[in-house]
Amino acid sequence: MIGIKRNVLLNPGPSTTTDTVKMAQVVPDICPREKEFSSLMKGLREDLVRIVHGDLEKYTSVLFCGSGTLNIDVCLNSLLPEGKKILVINNGAYSTRAVEICQYYGLPHIDLKFDVDKLPSLSLVEKTLKDNPDIALVHTTHNETGTGILNPIREIGGLAHRYGAVFTVDTTSTYAMRPIDIEKDNIDFCMASAQKGLMAMTGLSFVIGRRSIIEESKNYPKRSYYCNLFLQYDYFEKTGEMHFTPPVQTIYATIQALKEYWAEGEEAKWARHTRVFNAIHRGLDELGFRDVIKREWQAGLVVSAIYPDDPNWDFTRVHDYCYERGFTIYPGKISTTNTFRLCALGAIDESDIENFFKVFREALERENVEIPVRYEDDEK
Repeated sequence: MIGIKRNVLLNPGPSTTTDTVKMAQVVPDICPREKEFSSLMKGLREDLVRIVHGDLEKYTSVLFCGSGTLNIDVCLNSLLPEGKKILVINNGAYSTRAVEICQYYGLPHIDLKFDVDKLPSLSLVEKTLKDNPDIALVHTTHNETGTGILNPIREIGGLAHRYGAVFTVDTTSTYAMRPIDIEKDNIDFCMASAQKGLMAMTGLSFVIGRRSIIEESKNYPKRSYYCNLFLQYDYFEKTGEMHFTPPVQTIYATIQALKEYWAEGEEAKWARHTRVFNAIHRGLDELGFRDVIKREWQAGLVVSAIYPDDPNWDFTRVHDYCYERGFTIYPGKISTTNTFRLCALGAIDESDIENFFKVFREALERENVEIPVRYEDDEK
């Protein structure tokens, strides 16, 4: 095994990977049209469905080259029938991205906005569905990684189905971490990319959903060539291959990551992420930092902390100090509040967080930031 420097990534993806996943990319060159490679992708596609406890007769996975945003694009442009509209339940940056995709394609949609630090109102969601019988697709984000809030997808999905709509969920930052049951959670389509919960490499994304709806979408308006869900699905079903050139080495790494996922197990993996999440909170609490989101509303994967009111606080300088010592922290994604994020993703454990907070404290001390950190309203 080649010695590879290990960095602890506390950003919301890509995540820290194992050396075995890294090295899985070092393989003999192969043409991705070979039967040997197609059989690898068949097993990969089935495993991706199994992670969310999907019945392989009813659900399938469709692979694409690209980041997680590509999946949102694919679902929204591919699954909307003629003359119908999309309801986006929007309380964060990634649901806002879904709205922007609707705008770029000119898709009829309702942007049902809620505060980024609040849960969506289920009664308002139901009223919107009731008042707009032409809504055919409801979309939201499971865990808004801009803030760390966990949206009530099972309840939203139940409402979508009650009013005859398809429910798509951006699970990019929960898939293969927080347990998901695609049927019990009322999800028709969920999505993720390999570099997040699977702890593999960037470049491979996938949509998991109902075969029957994908096949029905063959008759929907065609709004994209590369990002059409039925076209990619149909090519897989007929040939076992991606329609266009796949990210070969990334697929090998993802297959290795899946082996490691099954070896660790769903419950043990979630327990590890939870240990990391709790350790992040302990460290921030000891230093006096505040959360943006109520603790009971957090998804257990992302903590968004508010900048202290200290003239010596400088996120970039603190980031750089930690980065030079092997720890990556990440700026926030809230337009109204200055925040930074620490995330419980990747091949890390509680001890990594304890080591991080030693370095983080050193950074604060070096910058003469008062500890515990202070906020102006503390003094009122």
